[in-house]
Amino acid sequence: MDLVYFVLICAGMTQILCFGTIFDAIRPKYHFFHCPMCMGFWVGAFVWSLSPYTELFTFDYGFITGFLLGCLSSGTSYMMNMLISDTGLQLEVNGAEVENVARNN
Repeated sequence: MDLVYFVLICAGMTQILCFGTIFDAIRPKYHFFHCPMCMGFWVGAFVWSLSPYTELFTFDYGFITGFLLGCLSSGTSYMMNMLISDTGLQLEVNGAEVENVARNN
């Protein structure tokens, strides 16, 4: 259950930092701050560093654990960003939206 909480917290924080309109005025224009994969890694490392201060998840405080959790956060944040948008699930088949494929058949 620790990993589920960790992944959901990281994905939510990454979405807010990359795309939240509340940060539009102060978010730098660099690619890093708009990339859920890049930001997801550092969010994961940051959230891992909070492990001693929360009871939601407990991870050891080793450097390798922090790196691996940053990688996990990066991958899952990117994957969730690719699957879910503001309008719901993003489903595509070979580059064509599923709705368009269903209408043509």
